[in-house]
Amino acid sequence: MESKPYVTQLSFEFEGEPRIAYRISGTRISLDSIVINWLNGETPESIAQNFPPLPLESIYGAIAFYLANREEIDEYLRQGEIEFDRLREQLREKNYLLYQKLAARRQEKRGQLAHSAIGSI
Repeated sequence: MESKPYVTQLSFEFEGEPRIAYRISGTRISLDSIVINWLNGETPESIAQNFPPLPLESIYGAIAFYLANREEIDEYLRQGEIEFDRLREQLREKNYLLYQKLAARRQEKRGQLAHSAIGSI
């Protein structure tokens, strides 16, 4: 019987810093996508519906990889969240006026929804 690698670790540089990423072997689907859905209570079968090209075997393999390397992958996911928050903040600072307009529009929509909800009572 042959053992299959379900997860591939990629090394690359981003902004001059060495980084790693985990992908489901043979795909561009991140391990993050599978693990986060699974940690949020989705079954492997429902995850498979969200990623049609991915066989159920690969999803179970990815979950097994996560469970076997839980501390390392949890830290990888935590670092990814920190990086995402940092990049989002940089974009907000760089595009301050755009974010102000978006926030104003969101507030305007909330006001319209509240007004229509009150009107339907």
